[in-house]
Amino acid sequence: MINKLLSFFEVRERNSMLSVEIVAGITTFMTMSYIIFLQPNILAGLMPGAQPTGMDKGALLVTTCMAAAFGSILMGVLANYPIALAPGMGENFFFVSLVAICASPAIGLKGSEAWQTALAAVFISGIIFLLITLLRIRKMIMNIISPSLQYAIAGGIGMFIALIGFRNSGLIVASDAGLFMTNNFHSKTLLIFAVGFLATAAMQALRIKGAILWGILIGASIAIATGQIHFPSSPVSAPPDISSVFMKMDFPNLMSHLPALIPFILIFTVMVVFDTIGTLVGVGTQAGLMKNNQLPKCERAFAADACGTVFGALCGHSTVTSYIESAAGVEHGGRTGLTAIVAGICFLVAIFFSPFIGMIADYPPPFNPITAPALVLVGAMMLKNISKISWDDYTESIPAFLVLIGIPFCSNIGDGLAFGLISYPVIKLLTGKRRELSWLTYFIGAILVMYLLFLRTA
Repeated sequence: MINKLLSFFEVRERNSMLSVEIVAGITTFMTMSYIIFLQPNILAGLMPGAQPTGMDKGALLVTTCMAAAFGSILMGVLANYPIALAPGMGENFFFVSLVAICASPAIGLKGSEAWQTALAAVFISGIIFLLITLLRIRKMIMNIISPSLQYAIAGGIGMFIALIGFRNSGLIVASDAGLFMTNNFHSKTLLIFAVGFLATAAMQALRIKGAILWGILIGASIAIATGQIHFPSSPVSAPPDISSVFMKMDFPNLMSHLPALIPFILIFTVMVVFDTIGTLVGVGTQAGLMKNNQLPKCERAFAADACGTVFGALCGHSTVTSYIESAAGVEHGGRTGLTAIVAGICFLVAIFFSPFIGMIADYPPPFNPITAPALVLVGAMMLKNISKISWDDYTESIPAFLVLIGIPFCSNIGDGLAFGLISYPVIKLLTGKRRELSWLTYFIGAILVMYLLFLRTA
């Protein structure tokens, strides 16, 4: 049985082991488990300054785990990639803004009609994702990304992950004037981050297996010792009823207001297409899965992503997408779909152990220094890819540089990728190298320009 499992997932062929894949999956889950508690708060409108949407937080917690488990396991089985899925950050805030628009006087939906109509829009966008995948349009888009842009995507995602880690650590704080280093060096949050980061870095340098996961556990221990988190009185709890959000899409209202909502469906589509492409290229490059500058079976990965979004809408959620935190499991050594499946199983287990999982994931906001060291170190490991960029060829290196800085500066993979896919064909054209590129490269660049000019301002 074990041998069949190893053979199906090509574990030995990818120079991995079952034990490594299991720990890698747990590591990926730990670094992205924050979504279990953050997603329900966002969709329910319980974040600071937000308006309540009327969605039930308890039900959303359970369905967050369901959507993440479904997408992650499907990715593992269908595409055999070590990439976990969950409701996407960025898309969830856009979903809440769509709910507000549906409830505005311009559309005038009342009560639960607003968020149920928004869910229908997400569902339709998921169907569009799936059609794009079946027509292999996504694969065609991925294949026009040059090697230099691929390496830049991996490096840019690394910088983005590291930025998230530094902000979660409390070392970097945001203000209206930008990002700055904190003045509060006496905080327990920074102490937890410092101990966890240095311990993880040392173990990583010593090639200790499971260094990232051990670092998370060390950080959790320091957080308990300093009173920042506490063991729950009961680590197990019965899951809340999900009937209030499950399969609540309102298609009649969507069709009634379709002309006004089409731009938002298209925005969901474009956001996820390029976010997923960026994540797959970045994490795939880090995992050594790229073959001849292409990602084998990428259409299966896209199908898993699209089906995840459709299922997520059924569960009452915004777009489900591939997570850049999967790079943490890859850095541990995860190379196959077993990593994603283990992460998915962890999400299912979390439904019943939410108090225990919440001890780490629900660190007093807005920080989480327990998992922050893992993100910073994974970012450092991914940045090594930029050494492979063709820096001497400015028609390659300048678009690659724009991607490299665009992803962290915009805090969005898709937006950063747009910088490169727009500038790349223009620079080639102006320097007399237009024949190096296919017509699709120019077409995608034009589509992205139209998207930025018309849809992003909708």
